Amino acid sequence: MSEPQKKLPLLIANQFHVETVSRLDSLFETHKLWLQSPEQQVQLIESLKPVCRAVATASWQTNPLIYELPGLEVISCFGVGVDGIDFNTTRSRGIFVTNTPDVLNDAVADIAMALILATQRNLINADQYVRSGNWSTGPFPLSHSLAGQTLGILGLGSIGEDIAIRAQTFKLEIAYHNRNRKDLPFKYYPDIHSLCENVDILLCMLPGGAETESIIDLEVLRSLGPNGTFINVGRGSSVNENDLIEALRSGLIAGAGLDVYCNEPAVREQLLSMTNVVLFPHVGSATVETRTAMGNLVIENLLAWQAGEQLKTPVP
Repeated sequence: MSEPQKKLPLLIANQFHVETVSRLDSLFETHKLWLQSPEQQVQLIESLKPVCRAVATASWQTNPLIYELPGLEVISCFGVGVDGIDFNTTRSRGIFVTNTPDVLNDAVADIAMALILATQRNLINADQYVRSGNWSTGPFPLSHSLAGQTLGILGLGSIGEDIAIRAQTFKLEIAYHNRNRKDLPFKYYPDIHSLCENVDILLCMLPGGAETESIIDLEVLRSLGPNGTFINVGRGSSVNENDLIEALRSGLIAGAGLDVYCNEPAVREQLLSMTNVVLFPHVGSATVETRTAMGNLVIENLLAWQAGEQLKTPVP
């Protein structure tokens, strides 16, 4: 009788999706870097240097120790935004990187629309109005209709396009700013400020990284104006949170809806106390169906690499 095939070593850099990690445990000889102390992490990397050629990690962050594996061939990322990856290193060494695009578009687009609805119709405060017994004292204050407003999308990628489709069913007009104009029937603005000056709601869908860090600052928010609403379902690092807090406090903008923050899971105390802000705990892709589909891609990419086949979703 032939011996069972030995599982290939796989370094898992950090915790992401429990069910996916469990499935990886059944398919590979897994080593969990995040469970070790700093000293133990160094020792683990040393022990894996001769044998480990694959890493699984969250896409938005990873441990730089993974790059010390001399035979590293593939990094399979859970998530679509790969700002946690050092592409200077991966490209210079020919390391493949994969992510989990497209399968999370619907879930993130749904959350974007939920934040738009919650801010424009003041839904969170309306819920609290009923729960606190205030309804008996008089009607809840009027809110704003979506129909006829203009939604400006900053970063119109595939998720942004799905948001635009949903927004149009609510009779919102669509405008956008990208580095490159797209062949789409939406109003294009060549810079962020001109976009902000001509929309009612600014939706940020920018990826993370140095190019977009703190790009949403006081001047951008001032361009949005006192009746404007800021929505962020992209990356928290795109926002200067001090400036956002000041804009909300001073009335430079009317309100905000946030699913991402600079230092998750910590949320600034000032934001927590504001009634003109809707706060979600980064749940954009957090559905059972979406996370399962993301996990499937992580695993399918690793199995394709193991079999010497074309990767399912390589990052260019």
